[in-house]
Amino acid sequence: MQEILDREPKAQSKASQREGPIARTIEQQTAKLPSDTFLWGAVGSIGLSLALMLTGNEKKAHFVGQWAPTLLILGLYNKMVKLHGSDPANT
Repeated sequence: MQEILDREPKAQSKASQREGPIARTIEQQTAKLPSDTFLWGAVGSIGLSLALMLTGNEKKAHFVGQWAPTLLILGLYNKMVKLHGSDPANT
């Protein structure tokens, strides 16, 4: 058991875990968006994908349909940043 604990990485200093200025700026700007913006974007991409599929544009439908999970993950990240902050060292 001790050898497993010895293999775990050591905690990094807080200074090395700080967000960079670009990430901080992006997070500050996206935090201004309501969280349901990403949800409605995902629902819209699913609807558009369905419409494209029904009109015979199968490749475009698959492309647009792949936006939904990306938008949902971005919405989740946005929500986490709003709730917990992006850089605890600055709070």
